[in-house]
Amino acid sequence: MRLLITGTSGQVGYELLRALAPLGEIVAVDRGAMDLSDPARIREVIHTERPDLVVNAAAYTAVDRAEVEREVAFMINATAPRVMAEALQTTGGALVHYSTDYVFDGAKRGPYFENDRPNPLNAYGRSKLEGEQAIRASGIPHLILRTSWVYGKRGRNFLVTMLSLFEEKAELRVVDDQIGAPTWCRWIAQATGQVLARCLAGGGLRKELGGTYHLTAGGSTSWYGFASVIRELRYGPGSTQGPRLIPIPTSGYPLPARRPASSVLSTDRLQQVFGVQPPDWHEQLRQCFEQAAEDESAAR
Repeated sequence: MRLLITGTSGQVGYELLRALAPLGEIVAVDRGAMDLSDPARIREVIHTERPDLVVNAAAYTAVDRAEVEREVAFMINATAPRVMAEALQTTGGALVHYSTDYVFDGAKRGPYFENDRPNPLNAYGRSKLEGEQAIRASGIPHLILRTSWVYGKRGRNFLVTMLSLFEEKAELRVVDDQIGAPTWCRWIAQATGQVLARCLAGGGLRKELGGTYHLTAGGSTSWYGFASVIRELRYGPGSTQGPRLIPIPTSGYPLPARRPASSVLSTDRLQQVFGVQPPDWHEQLRQCFEQAAEDESAAR
């Protein structure tokens, strides 16, 4: 099998290189090799490489900046997936694409299921939803994997930001009324590998296995809860080191883009179809810290 992975310098894309290696030949492309704002280049790469499967881990993820850079956000998150799908129609390939919990408005009580009606509150969410719709409309074999609150020890994300601020601030005010599931980028890549291995064992990405799935950690928390556990893992339970964390409402930290109050996604379908059991977010975060320590030790 020939797999083309986009966004390989990003959080999830970087992890996919290792997680998907056992499945076949990997063609890795970053922005320099395939700029998602250039439709002609997307078509050229797919027609040249002719992959059996494109795994699109590239995205415009600057949620607040998307409010003023809408054209760029929609080009990368909506137009690029459509162009990929159109190119794969001609080459006979399939597509795996990552989407977001921000396609929902957060008004539902309880977790969102794959068939719940999307209603994004911000430009980022609308751009990702439009990308989903374009892939479905293409009719090609596909998987759309919605995830949430993605973090890791590299790149730009909430975990990296908190660890940096812990060294600089004596006090941090963190939003406590937005609820979601923090999800480790390495687990996302590993779970994607499990899903694709199951598909290949069954003869490929058949229509009955394709579609939209929610791929997030188990459980849920607020940004304040997430920050509190990061602090505990950084300094140890009960430690007096690090800044004091103060929970605040969303209104106390206004941002350009509106966020859903609760964007927890049900992973029932993922578990039933593919047998993937998402670890609780606490466990994933602990594993992230342990793996980072091991990676740092191995690099010395």
